[in-house]
Amino acid sequence: MLPQSTRLRSAPILTDTSTKASNHVVRVERGLLDTSVVIDLHKFEPADLPAQVAISSITMAELVAGPHAVRSAAARAERIDRIQRAEAMFDPLPFDIDAARAYGRIYAATVEAGQKPRGQRAVDLLIAATALSNGLPLVTRNREDFKSLAGLVEVVAG
Repeated sequence: MLPQSTRLRSAPILTDTSTKASNHVVRVERGLLDTSVVIDLHKFEPADLPAQVAISSITMAELVAGPHAVRSAAARAERIDRIQRAEAMFDPLPFDIDAARAYGRIYAATVEAGQKPRGQRAVDLLIAATALSNGLPLVTRNREDFKSLAGLVEVVAG
């Protein structure tokens, strides 16, 4: 069962997945939030997110690394606050053996699309593998980063 927070519990997300000429809207009831969404979580209204949300342990790792990437005490404090809020709201889904197997499929699709699955992109792909292994749509602010995964992971804009 996905963790729920009363603050985040809401109506399903409505995501426009079509061109501007169409009114096709996909309703997502559950979703794995990627790091970009968690970072900007304070900018979302509850109705903008799935009713049930989760994050990956990979996202927590990115958040925990965040304070070490800045020199400003104010920026560091903001990032520490973000970590504490995420820890209070979520019980992260682990990157387990099923996610590792899913990562193989994600990696292959990325290479087949002519993209590099290594470097900074690797973390995003590990989060996508967590979504795939748990049968969850991936909610992201960087939807274009995951277009090579069409057919493997449902990617919705957050």
